[in-house]
Amino acid sequence: MEVLPVASMGTGAFALVIALGLYFKVKSGPEGSPEMARIARYIREGAMAFLSREYKVLAVYALAVFAAMAVFISWKAGLSFLSGAFLSLLAGFFGMKAATFANVRTAEQAKLNGKPAALVMALDGGAVMGLCVAGLGLIGMGALYMLFKDSVGDELRKTHEDLGTYIHSFAVGASSIALFARIGGGIYTKAADVGADIVGKVEANIPEDDPRNPGVIADNVGDNVGDIAGMGADIYESYVAAVVATMALALTLPQAALQALAPTVTDLGKLRALAIALPLLLATIGLVVSILGIFITRTMKNMPPATVLRIALVLPPFLVLGVAALVLPQFAIAFGALVTLGAGALGGAAVGLVTDYYTSMGPVERVAKAALTGPGTNVIRGLAVGLESVCIPLVLLCVVGFVSNSYLGLYGIALAAVGMLSGTAIVMTVDAYGPIADNAGGIAEMGHMGKDIRAITDELDSVGNTTAAVGKGFAIGSAVLTVVALFAAFNMEVNVMRHAHGLADLSLNLVDSDVLMGLLFGAILPCIVGASTMTAVGNAAGAIVEEIRRQFREIPGLLEGKEGVEPQPARIVDLATAAAIKQMMLPGAVAVLSPVIIGWVLGPKVLAGSLAGALAVGATLSLMMANGGGAWDNAKKFIEKGGLPGHGKGSDAHKAAVVGDTVGDPFKDTSGPGISILIKVMGVVSLLIAPLIALR
Repeated sequence: MEVLPVASMGTGAFALVIALGLYFKVKSGPEGSPEMARIARYIREGAMAFLSREYKVLAVYALAVFAAMAVFISWKAGLSFLSGAFLSLLAGFFGMKAATFANVRTAEQAKLNGKPAALVMALDGGAVMGLCVAGLGLIGMGALYMLFKDSVGDELRKTHEDLGTYIHSFAVGASSIALFARIGGGIYTKAADVGADIVGKVEANIPEDDPRNPGVIADNVGDNVGDIAGMGADIYESYVAAVVATMALALTLPQAALQALAPTVTDLGKLRALAIALPLLLATIGLVVSILGIFITRTMKNMPPATVLRIALVLPPFLVLGVAALVLPQFAIAFGALVTLGAGALGGAAVGLVTDYYTSMGPVERVAKAALTGPGTNVIRGLAVGLESVCIPLVLLCVVGFVSNSYLGLYGIALAAVGMLSGTAIVMTVDAYGPIADNAGGIAEMGHMGKDIRAITDELDSVGNTTAAVGKGFAIGSAVLTVVALFAAFNMEVNVMRHAHGLADLSLNLVDSDVLMGLLFGAILPCIVGASTMTAVGNAAGAIVEEIRRQFREIPGLLEGKEGVEPQPARIVDLATAAAIKQMMLPGAVAVLSPVIIGWVLGPKVLAGSLAGALAVGATLSLMMANGGGAWDNAKKFIEKGGLPGHGKGSDAHKAAVVGDTVGDPFKDTSGPGISILIKVMGVVSLLIAPLIALR
């Protein structure tokens, strides 16, 4: 294991080199007509303008937190926090840069070489995102491990100069930045999307990406800042949090709890070092497998896109298991580790398939048919599908947790989360593919490329909606297991400090008033984040609706499509950007500050209860919102593709489905992901401050 950090960083660097090669390959492709190039430039400039403003705000936040950590913990912990934050932003930036070049080239490839070439172009653009997320994550965690792997011990922990403090700080940086990026991007993209849909498709009865609609450019910008940069930071954070949670447990669990991992290793120091390094080893194996999977996927370009992308999501877990079965015995690691890894990897695939079912199959058709009787019944059916879709994934996660705990205890549960995210690079590749295909469809419409090209991009986009929902399922599923591990690590961290001062262990009894109070406090927080993000989207969308109406009303000939008359999209972009930057602050502050306030004022027992309450409510709400929103979106597309004969685009049923999709958009792309990150942010912040509040 001595060479592991070097191998991990080398693998991460290799992934970045491949990403760079794919980036230049994408950029070298033909852009198409001057009109297409101009539209793509507007989207790229709008996306970069948003990120510039968002990153300036986040830079102030990061420097403020660095200063606080330098004072109350240590300057090294502050630098670790900055490293996690910086790499999180960098992953999103690199991916979005590639996506804003890949979108127009995907549309042009559909014209020049057909669907297979367009599919490969979109996947190549998405692969830049996937490889950067996993590569930068490995480089960051490998560097911390290499620098501080000898800094392990209870005495060091008391002085905040141990490996645990630094990896916890790194995770807090990644998690908190991901929360702001995901929520800010989500508010932007859904405000623009909803505003453009309400005025364009419902009121003016014009196509989704009609160039007359001034909200269309902002909508396409939003796909990049929300579903590329924001989602990239989200998955990066999930990846880091799962590895850090496993390392944190390895640092704190007693020898008896770790012995099942390697029964023949009797020296506690060696056993602990093995347990700390194992998640990093598995993440390295996962990245190698994902790189292989990305290139295998490209060879299947002549198959139906839905088949290609499903194989891409399901293949990595089996490959990871195969490689791990060969590698783990070389380090005297027991078979139980392979079982827990497999439980997580296969459980994640199963959660993804269930998500696929609820967002692309029978339930979607039922939501579409409900639109025949109006928007009310469509919304009701979509809510029912979202609620129903929670059941099987949570049961599957319980099974994964039970199996993992049976073999390796709490450490096994954390290891299962690492297994679930072992194919992060390819999961993110497929996830980023969706917005690229969506943008390609918008450019095809605005660039007047014809119905045959739009049919290709619509098919690619429809599959992308489903894969995006599957990606959210992976993220939420891994979040549940990761937070359980973080919760356990928090308790262990608190008890280490309490033992050092002769105090009893933290007792978590459900009839204890402190624990019960914490459960209820924790249950409130996902509701606050959900409500504030939904309200933010609604308010911003309202302002955009009024601006689009104004332009249709005050620009002569715009709605009629008079030649030479163009909308003013810059105003919409500015409105959406200002709203997103302003309104991402409240939910972000709730996630970061609530554990600090609860722990500092009410103590570790109440905070432990809050983590449990937030996990239970947050996991349920985020799954319901992600899957319900996906079902509404694809029900609308089902109608647009002629799924309800006699009720196509522009019909009353289609308008009702658009209303459902309008509700579902902030559900699946803003509030649901925001709640999912909330519970992880609470976990890593609580773990970081555990030594500071243990004696309260």
